[in-house]
Amino acid sequence: MPTTRATTEHRSAVRTLLRLWPYVRPVRARLFTAAFVAVVASCTGLVIPLVLKWMVDGPVADRDPAGVWRGALYLLLLGIAEAVLFGIRRWLVARPLSHVEAEMRAGLYRHLQRLPVAFHDRWASGQLLSRGTTDLMLLRMFLAFPLTFLLVNGVTILVGVVIMLLQDWVLGLVILGPAIPVMWTCVVFERRYAEVARRAQDQVGDLTTVVEESVLGIRIIKGFGRHRSQARAFHRLSGTLRGTELRKARLLAAIWGVIVTLPEVAIGAALVLGAVQVADGALSAGTLVAFLSTALALRWPVDSIGFLLAMSQEAATATERYFEVMDEQPEDVVGREPAARPGADGVPHFSGTGAVPRGTTARGLSGSDGLRFENVSFRYPDAPPDSPPLLTHIDLHIRPGESMALVGATGSGKTTLTALVPRLHEVTSGRITLNGTDITAMPRAELRAKVAVAFEEPTLFSTSVGENVLMGAADGAEKADLDRALAVAQAEFAHALPQGTDTRVGEQGLSLSGGQRQRLALARAVVGRPEFLVLDDPLSALDVHTEAAVEAALRQVLADTTALIVAHRPSTVLLADRVALLSGGRIAAVGTHHELLRGSAEYAHLMSGEQQEDSR
Repeated sequence: MPTTRATTEHRSAVRTLLRLWPYVRPVRARLFTAAFVAVVASCTGLVIPLVLKWMVDGPVADRDPAGVWRGALYLLLLGIAEAVLFGIRRWLVARPLSHVEAEMRAGLYRHLQRLPVAFHDRWASGQLLSRGTTDLMLLRMFLAFPLTFLLVNGVTILVGVVIMLLQDWVLGLVILGPAIPVMWTCVVFERRYAEVARRAQDQVGDLTTVVEESVLGIRIIKGFGRHRSQARAFHRLSGTLRGTELRKARLLAAIWGVIVTLPEVAIGAALVLGAVQVADGALSAGTLVAFLSTALALRWPVDSIGFLLAMSQEAATATERYFEVMDEQPEDVVGREPAARPGADGVPHFSGTGAVPRGTTARGLSGSDGLRFENVSFRYPDAPPDSPPLLTHIDLHIRPGESMALVGATGSGKTTLTALVPRLHEVTSGRITLNGTDITAMPRAELRAKVAVAFEEPTLFSTSVGENVLMGAADGAEKADLDRALAVAQAEFAHALPQGTDTRVGEQGLSLSGGQRQRLALARAVVGRPEFLVLDDPLSALDVHTEAAVEAALRQVLADTTALIVAHRPSTVLLADRVALLSGGRIAAVGTHHELLRGSAEYAHLMSGEQQEDSR
């Protein structure tokens, strides 16, 4: 998992939250209307103390029952109006904010699909899941409540203070006494709470990762009896998160203690001083009632400051975490420019600028050139700068229609080399061409339409067998294409499943055996009749008889495509026209299987099964 915990000491919550504006802008009219309605509703509540003043100094003092009932009617109407206005505010924000959350979640998902494999290698899936679920829920709650009520309560407090000062400025100053210590407490609280909130959200991501890995790896956990150790790991992380949440609760309790206690003391002091003034005849009873009613009406706006600030800080850290992912450059931005090379006129020319028709080359548009690796070197992006590259000066040419087997010791970089062809990783230097066109000059969609890949570890999705296989075909593929691919991969077992090829295979395809998953992955690679085929040890999980049947059918496919096949067994090597030996990060030898057996001791050693060391 990457170190993504950003420091919050110098982070401006307002500046961070402003990054949400592009998502909020389409629904700004409803949000502004909702805020205005909420301000009107809150200020409507402040009219009630003025009605009470009129009732006490008027009908009550004059012993006028009709006037009291009229005042009660005014109070009832004001209460109903306030409730209706708040209901309208909630109706105004519910639909647009659910749309904002859905758009942000969809945007995150689309962006994750476009990020390079190197990004996904670094990030724990639980951290990504928590950003797409918990964090976005926090943002929706912030936009629905704290964002509006920070404004509404601020306006309400301002209007209420003006009303109290107009009633009696001395009592008003008494009420304003706690303002400075409350503001100082809020500043300190905001800084400390931001740090703890970020820590808690990161820990939720870590906990999500543990849960996800435990579910996906339940067979390993049960098979090795490791449920207790996994439970200990979960409880350890859960305990850490609990401690952080308690720290958040203590901070919130502290600010609430200050925000609630000081205004209450000020109201008590104003009550005593006001009662003395009424007794001396310097203040009317109705004015004191109106003043104290206004002060009590402001208790909620003042008391809510603490948790509104807390929710705002959590929203700010959620925004940070969301944009940590969204700020990552997608692979179509990360790609290198194609290397320039001198043309016949001595002026550098790029090897290609876009799509080239199938069966043509960038040089003359007259024929195929196959797959070429030209002085290719590769080092993982997160490797130390002074570390040697995994692959060095790879020069290899796979001619059109030819099959090349790639052989090497475990960890020699075979899988990494094959991943460079569809640009799952970017070459560090050198270039790879398809029919003369530099792959970095091709749109990725076009490149991956030309190159089909079957990985050593077959990954299936929680859909039907047919949908999994047809992921490798263009839109509009027919059942005949599916049946042909299943036949090539010797995966006709799919027809015998309960719902045939419509049978869902379950998460990760774990309802199938390893060999069945591998055959479906191979069918997925060949279903689209690709121009170039990259197979990473595609037969490793098959038994001898099934392997022989798959090889016989695969030979027909290889006759019509240009293929690079990672191989560990002689039977797989014999599928290829030629063999390349990868050793020490370089291509050590190229030739037919029999030529390398005679001329390369290392190759003969590998094919004999005696090479077992892990050299990576």
